[in-house]
Amino acid sequence: MLVQIPTIVVAGVTSGVGKTTVAMAIMHALRKKGLRVQPFKVGPDFIDPSYHTFVTKRQSRNLDVWMMGKQGVLDCFANACKGADIAIIEGVMGLFDGISGKSDFASTAHLAKILDAPVILVVDASKSARSIAAIILGFFHFDRNIKIAGIILNNVAGERHASYITEALTGRVRTPVVGIVKRNNEIMMEERHLGLVPAKELQEAKRKAILEAAKYVSDQIDVDIILSLCGKIQLSNVSPRMKLQKQAKIAVALDESFNFYYADNLDALRRIGAELAFFSPVHEKKLPEGIGGLILGGGFPEVLADRLEKNTSMIKSIRKAVHDGMPVYGECGGLMYLTRSIRGYKGEKKSRKMAGLVDADTLMTRRLVLNYTEAECSGPIFGSAHLRGHEFHYSSIENVARDSKFAYTMKKGKGITGEKDGLIVNENGLAGYMHLHFSDGRLPKRLVEACAAYSRR
Repeated sequence: MLVQIPTIVVAGVTSGVGKTTVAMAIMHALRKKGLRVQPFKVGPDFIDPSYHTFVTKRQSRNLDVWMMGKQGVLDCFANACKGADIAIIEGVMGLFDGISGKSDFASTAHLAKILDAPVILVVDASKSARSIAAIILGFFHFDRNIKIAGIILNNVAGERHASYITEALTGRVRTPVVGIVKRNNEIMMEERHLGLVPAKELQEAKRKAILEAAKYVSDQIDVDIILSLCGKIQLSNVSPRMKLQKQAKIAVALDESFNFYYADNLDALRRIGAELAFFSPVHEKKLPEGIGGLILGGGFPEVLADRLEKNTSMIKSIRKAVHDGMPVYGECGGLMYLTRSIRGYKGEKKSRKMAGLVDADTLMTRRLVLNYTEAECSGPIFGSAHLRGHEFHYSSIENVARDSKFAYTMKKGKGITGEKDGLIVNENGLAGYMHLHFSDGRLPKRLVEACAAYSRR
């Protein structure tokens, strides 16, 4: 049985044109109309989906061709759209920006082609007028297989500025301008070194400001026209995925410092038979009872390093469990927390003591490491496997002990040393910069099996 769901992709000419704000505005307006909106984000980003989820009250999902493969993208889209009335997909970077300059692989354009979905193109008009028309024309001609169905002009100075652009488009571009958003410096969203501050961390007043910004922008967008422009994506009636009986209870760090998780990964663990027990390394004193494994995801441990350091009770609890042989898996921020110390955030010279289970130190830098990653794995938890993921951080791991062992040999990306990633922790754990997506079902299965084996001891 096939079902159809209206779908639109919100793409940008470049990064920083306001895609997230516009996408949230469209989601907000559609939800106000009573529609159940399923949000998505192209690419590996963790933060923007947290805003989608806050606005729509449905879990946003990532669609990343590099990490998930084409079929993984299609399966994720179909499963997530169950019970939804419409799908809104926020793009990544500029429309055609992908893994290289040779093709559009892993770009927003690539994703739009896979789904055969129309695109709303968001253009920052703040620094030009008639020339904006030339930029838009270039996007239409660059790849005629992309269906650009509508245009939104963002950061427009006023009516006169808008008329210059629309007059230049007249007779050259038949695609409608579905939104002219006036510049408003008061709706800037809070950022830090990796982009927007995750919605989970924002106080109530700032969350309210997000909705006010979404309303301000949505009032200047013709949402009814956007609804009429949506493509009707056909979905197979996906069979429900059966959950296995409980195999192991796994503690998952989740708070202001650790919140970079793909919802698909957590779902995959549950389907394999994991019971997830969420806990806070910042606020709680010890690990949950009865667990067979520990996951420390990415996030911002450097921001609250002082509070993580002071919570010596939690550090002792984690050390005891890992020294006892409990499997631990850490990604990026989790890796940083497992090192001896973190220093250098906002120029701070003082080192903050961390868990010390990785014989190395973390130094915050001003250099952004942003890559898709690929590696061959040979080590605990995942065994022998080919891994694809991504890395995104402003830190480096220093003073790595000479006898340290690594599980990942990098084929693409930097990892910890430039050639290696995935430090082996106490012979039964892994901690690396690489963020993985569990679209390869063997990965969550092996993780749960390792935790179950520990629980049976």
